[in-house]
Amino acid sequence: MSFEDALRALEDVVRRLESGDVPLDDSITLYERGEALRQHCQKRLDAAQARIERIVAGPDGAPAGTQPFDAADR
Repeated sequence: MSFEDALRALEDVVRRLESGDVPLDDSITLYERGEALRQHCQKRLDAAQARIERIVAGPDGAPAGTQPFDAADR
């Protein structure tokens, strides 16, 4: 499941739970589904963050290498 599909499904779960119209047993099932979707989204985000790299320019302006995305903020 793509990140976007999982996020849409998670938003739907949240809307349904917030509506207050779902019986208790169904709410528990929805909550469990929501937690699984949240974990899936978090794993996808963590994997994407690990892949993001910022290009570091050398003195001549040409790419000289890469560094982890969050290293530039340190």
